[in-house]
Amino acid sequence: MAGIMNLVRGIYICVPRDATQASGFYNTMLQSDDSAIIVEVLNAYRKRASLPDNIGEYRIPLGVPEIIRQGTDVTVATYGACCAIAQEAAAQLHGIGIEVELIDVRTLLPFDLHGMILSSLKKTNRILFLDEDCPGGATAYMMQRAIEEQGGYHWLDCAPRTLSAKEHRPAYGSDGDYFSKPNREQIVRVICNMIHEAQPERFPEFY
Repeated sequence: MAGIMNLVRGIYICVPRDATQASGFYNTMLQSDDSAIIVEVLNAYRKRASLPDNIGEYRIPLGVPEIIRQGTDVTVATYGACCAIAQEAAAQLHGIGIEVELIDVRTLLPFDLHGMILSSLKKTNRILFLDEDCPGGATAYMMQRAIEEQGGYHWLDCAPRTLSAKEHRPAYGSDGDYFSKPNREQIVRVICNMIHEAQPERFPEFY
């Protein structure tokens, strides 16, 4: 993803999490004279998605993230396929008393035009950037935009974290994605370790 962003500056990049979101972006761009790349989630082809009554007119504005889960302990900023994985991890963390605010950034170019991630960070004071790109890719891009450009560093109680794919090509086989890309257990471990800094007596550190 970082390669695409750096090679096509000036073109919008939309990263919908499901088929409904993708249709919203297609409708938006079909009414525009600008160019865009809409990166669909391959796994979404095998999953059901809600069908809006106005599917032909349903549009999603560019540069406006969506909060898909409210929380107070840590902000997770992600997009595309990782949204579903993050939702599973957030449900598991809820069971042990950690409330995740999950934000789908929805477009990488433009990125969070109104500072929604910053507003969330002011509430949670902790943030994890998550995606399936290589280390130092789109997660680093999101961190730079939110922490440096938006001034999110003023509100941090612990170091911001990134969680991305491994530094190799995804493995083949039914479990290749699970071990090559971020999974639910990794997200839970990273967030528990972030909360451990503030409440070590409640949340042990995982290695």
